[in-house]
Amino acid sequence: MKYKKWSLEEKLEILSSCEEFGVVETCRKYSVSTGSLYSWKKKHEKQGEAGLKVTYDDRSKELKQAEEENRILRKLLANKEIELEIGRELLKKKFGTSDPKKI
Repeated sequence: MKYKKWSLEEKLEILSSCEEFGVVETCRKYSVSTGSLYSWKKKHEKQGEAGLKVTYDDRSKELKQAEEENRILRKLLANKEIELEIGRELLKKKFGTSDPKKI
């Protein structure tokens, strides 16, 4: 069975349908597990609509993008450091000095 992400509006609609038609009928109609329905019901009773809001989608996408950008930048920095080290080694060989500050 495929995992579905439910929006706040869908969850509220399902909860109101649950009160009207009952748990079993609502779960069948919307293809929701009873565990999910009871979990939503409990969160809604304790925290209201704030308990049902989906907050992880946007943040996790932004986090993944930032991590990917960080990985690319680290790779670029490592490549530049290698290029600089190669350049220093070539200058040492060309001028015969071991102190890179004199170059």
